[in-house]
Amino acid sequence: MRELPKELVLPEGFVPAEPPDPPVVPKDAATVILVRDGEPGLEAFLLRRVVGMAFAGGMTVFPGGGVDPRDEDASVAWHGPDPAWWAERFGCSPPMARALVCAAVRETFEESGVLLAGPDAGSVVSDARPFHDARQHLVDRKYSFAQFLADNNLVLRADLLRPWANWVTPAEEPRRYDTRFFLAAMPVGQHADGDTTEAEDVAWQPPSEALRDWAEGRRGLLPPTWVTLADLDEHPTVASAMAAERAVDKIIPKVIRDGTQVRVVLPGDPAYGVAE
Repeated sequence: MRELPKELVLPEGFVPAEPPDPPVVPKDAATVILVRDGEPGLEAFLLRRVVGMAFAGGMTVFPGGGVDPRDEDASVAWHGPDPAWWAERFGCSPPMARALVCAAVRETFEESGVLLAGPDAGSVVSDARPFHDARQHLVDRKYSFAQFLADNNLVLRADLLRPWANWVTPAEEPRRYDTRFFLAAMPVGQHADGDTTEAEDVAWQPPSEALRDWAEGRRGLLPPTWVTLADLDEHPTVASAMAAERAVDKIIPKVIRDGTQVRVVLPGDPAYGVAE
């Protein structure tokens, strides 16, 4: 496990002076790290969340969000590793694994316009723009992702995803998520955009550049995003990252207070055992 830099502090007000007692039960969520090969090497798709949002306002993140109960719909057209395979990797039940994969593909489509689905098990849509209206209907929860796929004769391509990590929000925070991170290569022909009310701007960046922007105060990063970018920076190409064999263990950071600043430490840090 990487050691977080001491300069990586949480935004003011992110953690209340008096933590919830008992701690809030984390909600299940999915995040997708979209990557592509650019001129400088591997690049990741990043969104800067709108300031004032209830969770992580103003921070730079990957596409993602909470699981919708309807994401468990077993009727969804599916190709790739089955829910039992994902359940083993993420340490959850097969129905939850199905919901997490569906949430990952759905949220990626909602927040970036990238659709990891195709008309059959061997193809991916080359242009997702014809589904723009359906994208908004999904955001508005007018129908389920399974229904969207069925209406458009599309198959969810679970084989295009790779399990990457599992982060749980510290117990001291009032909003908590048990988030499974997935890695996915940008489909050829599709375009990732910022057409979402949750983002102020979006960009493709090499991980090293995004980390430099954070170090120089141009981006705000939470620990999971910082660690993910640092891990991605070890891979020169999308193929390298997609081929990486990763053990996905649940990571639960702990909050510590350093004077007026609040930061988190990870398992393995000497301060982890004495964190508040």
